[in-house]
Amino acid sequence: MALSPFRFAWQDSRGMRRRLVLYVSAMALGVAALVAIRSFGLNLERAVAEQSKEVFGSDVEVRRSAAFPDSTVALLDSLEAETGAAVVREASFPSMARFPASGGGEGRARLVQVRALDGPYPLYGEVETTPADAGRTLGRDTTGALVDATLLLQMEAAVGDSVQVGGRTYPIVGRVDGVPGQTDIAGLVGPRVYLPLAALDSTLLGFGSRARYSAGFRFEDEAAGFDAVLPRLDAAEVRYETAGEEQQEVSEASGYLTRFLSLVGFVALLLGGIGVASSVSVYVSEKAETVATLRCLGVSSRRVLAAYALQALALGVIGAALGAALGVGVQRLLPAVFASFLPVDVDNAVVPRALAEGMGVGSATAVLFALLPLVGVRRVPPLRALREDATAHGVDPLRVALGVVLVAVVAGFAWLQTRSLVGAAAFVGGTAAVFALLALAAVVVRAVVRRVVRPGLPWAWRQGLSNLHAPGNQTLVLLLTMGLGVFLVLALGLVQRSILEQVALPSDEAGAPDVVLFDVQPTQRDSLRALVQAQGLPIVDEVPLVSMRIAAIDGVPIDTLAEQADDSFSGREGGPERWTLTREYRSTYRDRLVDSETLTAGTFQGTAAPDAAVVPISLETEIALDLDVTLGSRITWSVSGAEVESEVTSLREVDWARVSPNFFAVFPEGPLDEAPQTAILLTRAGTPEASARLQSAVVEAFPNVSAVDVRLVLALVDRVLSRVAFVLRFMALFAVVTGLVVLAGAVRVALAQRTREAVVLRTLGASRAQVRRILVAEYALLGVLAALTGGLLAVAGAWGLAAFAFEIPFRPDLSWLGWALIVVPLLTVAVGLAGSRGALRQPPLAVLRAEG
Repeated sequence: MALSPFRFAWQDSRGMRRRLVLYVSAMALGVAALVAIRSFGLNLERAVAEQSKEVFGSDVEVRRSAAFPDSTVALLDSLEAETGAAVVREASFPSMARFPASGGGEGRARLVQVRALDGPYPLYGEVETTPADAGRTLGRDTTGALVDATLLLQMEAAVGDSVQVGGRTYPIVGRVDGVPGQTDIAGLVGPRVYLPLAALDSTLLGFGSRARYSAGFRFEDEAAGFDAVLPRLDAAEVRYETAGEEQQEVSEASGYLTRFLSLVGFVALLLGGIGVASSVSVYVSEKAETVATLRCLGVSSRRVLAAYALQALALGVIGAALGAALGVGVQRLLPAVFASFLPVDVDNAVVPRALAEGMGVGSATAVLFALLPLVGVRRVPPLRALREDATAHGVDPLRVALGVVLVAVVAGFAWLQTRSLVGAAAFVGGTAAVFALLALAAVVVRAVVRRVVRPGLPWAWRQGLSNLHAPGNQTLVLLLTMGLGVFLVLALGLVQRSILEQVALPSDEAGAPDVVLFDVQPTQRDSLRALVQAQGLPIVDEVPLVSMRIAAIDGVPIDTLAEQADDSFSGREGGPERWTLTREYRSTYRDRLVDSETLTAGTFQGTAAPDAAVVPISLETEIALDLDVTLGSRITWSVSGAEVESEVTSLREVDWARVSPNFFAVFPEGPLDEAPQTAILLTRAGTPEASARLQSAVVEAFPNVSAVDVRLVLALVDRVLSRVAFVLRFMALFAVVTGLVVLAGAVRVALAQRTREAVVLRTLGASRAQVRRILVAEYALLGVLAALTGGLLAVAGAWGLAAFAFEIPFRPDLSWLGWALIVVPLLTVAVGLAGSRGALRQPPLAVLRAEG
């Protein structure tokens, strides 16, 4: 019998189109996530390329963590004069800023990031200020200060007030609302005060200062400027970076972000695929008699499969197209969602490439998931037209092959996002493990329910429980989809609590410090100690701080090691990491370990002779790995020009989250006692008011001393983590909504079966209210089970992140699980009842007549 697959596919779908709409919706959400993220990623990539110089701030920037030597200053002046370049010189450092008019005239102070400028800042882009012309004074005015808007708000200050930094007071001539390349998060962590470099208190740049110096160049002719400047900087061995190098780094970081988010969106697409497979499976079972009849009339199994595959393809393409359209809308939200973390402004341009990729991936995924149950129509025997129990047996090789292809597609997509075989394998393995655990939970649930249903249970609950293991049940697919959504959302909340508890303040009884005073000069220690005690506050600890650099390791000079090192090296693989060789170390000396340290190897030596030829030191375990040193290794340190030979005699594990000064290297008392040094004083104020009084008094008496209020730091950590968690939950919500759509689709596709069950119950005397209670019981139990299985997986996942990624104790906030056990069942019941309204409305007689 000749049969046109196209004509049959169209005609056969007429009675099922409305029921398969949710098939389309499940795929549309996953495609929307992919299209939105891909469009956002491509727009971000273009924004980075176009705004790289605004982000970087110059064509070339020379940087140094200490003041430029005279030879470098002369070279920079010469290059400026020869090239005619615009140059901005800057000294940037943390310092205390006091606002005398704040706090009702008593003055308030806090730690800020000072940017002292000299030159036409910014070289690229514009600074948004209030008043608008205040930005023109940056780097040019020699008297006034500009202050970040958030800092003015916190300090209850305004333009026209004054700010004291160091021993000088500056009028506030403008409020800074936006700076090229500065993110909102950066402004939260370190609010900026912009000062004229020429009018800066020079004591702030003295010994112990943590200032970083830079000089940025902007050339009229970039190529000619590079040719004139870079060779001379190289010849003088002056470190510099170009805008192109910065662009590459920002592009790499933004690429990691968008690829990670694409994987989250792909998980939503996979959930939609599972919903498609479930819907098509029910659809195929209902069409089995039609297929058998066609086979009896001589239609080949291939033609029948082709007809139904065309239906799946058409629906997949429609779903992908709708998803692409929805993705364009979602894309408009993403720049606002990620604005706090991005140094560039991202527009909402529609990207045809992203639309095409999303539709292609979505259509292919829909067809593959649909074909898994559809290939079963090939094996429907003609005898099925006469006998309902006539079914094929054994493994279907084509279905197995399709499963392999589907896994390969998932792995291929993961590889495209991670560009790593290990990363792709981890994604596929992790996703498969989560799905397997949820599937196992569904199997266990059905087995347990089958045994716990007892006559003593209320009739509605007994029927609802029985539906969980009845033929054609949707327990597996709903636990997979809803459970995974719950898992993604809860895991983030649980691990966030653990992180915050690690940096939380100890109880008042513990006497732990909550204010840290640093950059204390030796001549100031006694006076500062007296000031703190005069405020009625204790001195919890005093810690000496000695700045040093590595000069050699095991006799090999640092220059030789730096030339051999590569940025991709890891100490775990037999080579020191470059950053460990070039950084400045701030070390201490003491005669004991502290509470945040645990000895892991060797013997800690707390004292040594002042003139010891080889000084025993203790290194933190991770820095030892990165330096590729171990017990017995020799490290030569340069301490203010003097070389100190040391030997690693012990290794320590450090709890960096503790509110106390922690160090990579700890020396014994004796050899460094007379070295140039500063000190850190730790005290406990107990209340924000006492902390504010102390900081104000310290700034007024010792302008160079900085103070950190640990409460403020913890509040910032909480705000940053909350913003990060919001972004991740926003993406995880795609999975949650997809799960709800799959639930609605499963209810809709199984509507005919639900209607028959409702009719049978009502024919036997059940009221409509009783049937509704059965549905409530079934969907409420499904929701509770999804919340429990997803929640337990979330606890396991959050524990893994805490233990292995963050290496912190796991202290989950179980209220997240409580909310999940309330919200998820309510959503499940609401969606289930909404989709089952048709079954409840049908009069029994009409259905019985239709059934014949």
